[in-house]
Amino acid sequence: MKFIRYGKYTGEPADAIDLEELIKRLGDFFLQSGFESQFYGVSQMDPERSMEALREAILRALQEGDLLPENAMSDELREMLNDPNAMNSQAIKDLLDKLTERLANEGFINPQQPPQVTPRPQSSARGQLGQPHERQPEARFEITDKTIDFLGFKTLQDLLGSLGRSSFGRHDTRDLSTGVESGGVSEGAKVPIEMTYSDLMVHQCEYQSSCATVVLLDCSHSMILYGEDRFTPAKRVAMALSHLIRTQYPGDTLSLVLFHDSAEEVPLSELARVQVGPYYTNTREGLRMAQRILLRQKKDMRQIVMITDGKPSALTLEDGRIYKNAFGLDPFVVGQTLEEVNKCKRAGIMINTFMLASDYSLVHFVQKITEMCRGKAYFTTPYTLGQYLLMDYMSRKTKQIH
Repeated sequence: MKFIRYGKYTGEPADAIDLEELIKRLGDFFLQSGFESQFYGVSQMDPERSMEALREAILRALQEGDLLPENAMSDELREMLNDPNAMNSQAIKDLLDKLTERLANEGFINPQQPPQVTPRPQSSARGQLGQPHERQPEARFEITDKTIDFLGFKTLQDLLGSLGRSSFGRHDTRDLSTGVESGGVSEGAKVPIEMTYSDLMVHQCEYQSSCATVVLLDCSHSMILYGEDRFTPAKRVAMALSHLIRTQYPGDTLSLVLFHDSAEEVPLSELARVQVGPYYTNTREGLRMAQRILLRQKKDMRQIVMITDGKPSALTLEDGRIYKNAFGLDPFVVGQTLEEVNKCKRAGIMINTFMLASDYSLVHFVQKITEMCRGKAYFTTPYTLGQYLLMDYMSRKTKQIH
């Protein structure tokens, strides 16, 4: 007699993975700023990414554990994931393909097919041609605005949780003073704040001061040198600040200016795709551009948040040429930069400096900026930058609330 054994359908392993948790794990990969290229010989200056690199990043995230639930992972799959040659397994390839397909369907990535190349003719008037040995173009992808927004939200969530409730003043109102609430939480407020991406909503007070902020972000080459990536954490913090302002302070404005050999304004939507630029630090040109942006804003408060790791080493001359000197504090460069700081002071623009280095020669320069503009200076690290910046921004807003 023929017997049929039935079992419980557990679904595909790829369907059991929380995509939001996967995106969080892939955050460093998505926000690469050129740091990896120094050690692996890979050019990261192109914001596009190959689908093959994405599959490898997903595999590394899976191998770290906790992404696949135990009931969705067989012993055989666990062994294949732990195998150093896992990419050669067809089952692993199928799993990675399904995950990339889910990411595309959910709008987290935008796959791009490689360009079609017309093959060369195989014969000529003189006879048969050999087979061309050309590298086939790789399929690539771009992260979407949804991914950028989500990564900004997760960074903000982590920073708020690390700061705790006491960092935001009194809590005698029915809402958290952060204004970032979770609509689906029934057990009340607690620290760390637990909320999901879909729960975020805003409660507005009767009156809040308005503030125009320009994040002046150093993207010179020193931000990824000396064995440390300082630029990617700075991007994360700027994304978190953008999310905070958009959700909690809709009346505020936030702009982004990058400075290196020169300076340019970059849309916030492009922040995650920004890479490190040329080698020098033209602080004065960045301050000039930030001033032009802020002077167009009619707000109660105007401020520049400057994130840098080094001394000014470049200057744009009147004829458009760039004067560069990377050795020590050049008196000419420093003098012109401080004159621009003085112009900010006369325009009522405050400068808060977040220095990612603590070299002795920089301390006096940063303190001079602070004294001239009645701002603050924080000598911090890439890992504590976000906490200092958010505490400073929130405290200034709290003082202005009626």
